[in-house]
Amino acid sequence: MTQVPYYDLKAQYAALRDELLAALDRIAQSSAFVLGEEVARFEGEFAALCQARHCVALNSGTSALHLALLAAGVGPGDEVVTSANTFIATAESITYTGARPVFVDIDAATANIDPAAIEPAITPRTKAIVPVHLYGRPADMDGVLKVARNHGLPVIEDACQAHGATFRGRRVGALGLAGVFSFYPSKNLGAYGEGGALTTDDDGVATLARSLRSHGETSRYAHDRVGYNYRMDGFQGAVLRIKLRHLEEWTVRRRAIAHRYRSLLERARVEIPEDRPDADCVYHLFVVYVDDRDAVRAKLEARGVGTAIHYPIPVHLQPAYADHGYRPGSLPATERAAGRVLSMPLFPEMTDEQVDDAAGTLSEIVGKR
Repeated sequence: MTQVPYYDLKAQYAALRDELLAALDRIAQSSAFVLGEEVARFEGEFAALCQARHCVALNSGTSALHLALLAAGVGPGDEVVTSANTFIATAESITYTGARPVFVDIDAATANIDPAAIEPAITPRTKAIVPVHLYGRPADMDGVLKVARNHGLPVIEDACQAHGATFRGRRVGALGLAGVFSFYPSKNLGAYGEGGALTTDDDGVATLARSLRSHGETSRYAHDRVGYNYRMDGFQGAVLRIKLRHLEEWTVRRRAIAHRYRSLLERARVEIPEDRPDADCVYHLFVVYVDDRDAVRAKLEARGVGTAIHYPIPVHLQPAYADHGYRPGSLPATERAAGRVLSMPLFPEMTDEQVDDAAGTLSEIVGKR
């Protein structure tokens, strides 16, 4: 039995070590530690990947969503409709603006926001809609954008897990007013520390985001507004430029691993979220739904298969949002997913043998349908 780690960042580093060390030396020699030429070049390259006119590099995906919401005019007293089946940062960014996150249920087949659930949640206070492209799987943007157009609302895509994913041939991050990405180390495109980006075709959004990320500056020591310290480090820009050149091949491998998992688990007693035929998932995660999840996970771990849970407590039931009035049963599809979801090992350097062992072990534990 091969040991199958949940993730292996060291394997990726080993393949890129010489390039990365040279980049670190280059940044140190130039002393361009904050923003600088490497970050600017990365912005241009990532904007091109996303088919967007602008990319604003930032210190995290959370900061990117915060600035995108501010650029959309979201503020105190407003409401923003989003999914509760996500990392809490999606909701936190809304809270930072003074607005209130309004959580709606997911499409059980895809685990993404259900466009049919958005419409009933819209009120006169609604200021924006934030769909999440969860696990690298694009949300139903046709449905989301239709509701948004009907109500004159901007859409901000939380694409923090969906680098390079497409919906109807267009890259996510360029389908709404703005898109936001995280470069947390375990992401498909990961920094060596924190990092994020905002993408947009809107000149005004880009200009405002660039000002807000650097203390509201419009020129050196001239501050037209109160801003934030959300700048990207120069070294992270250099690392991301190196990794960006490999993203396509890593995505091809992720899809091959996912396809192998699907084939091997076809008769196992698991459920797997569906991929839309009009969208290309980039498989940040490969998740399955199983009964008695915690027991299954413990058995996998005992047999050397690493796993994770994304996410065990949906945001609407987190203690941090207890005062928002949601109770167990408020979002049934979201809550059912949270109780059964299990993330299997998936990383580009994973071997076919490791995939076979992970899938085979899971099949043995859960049994056949």
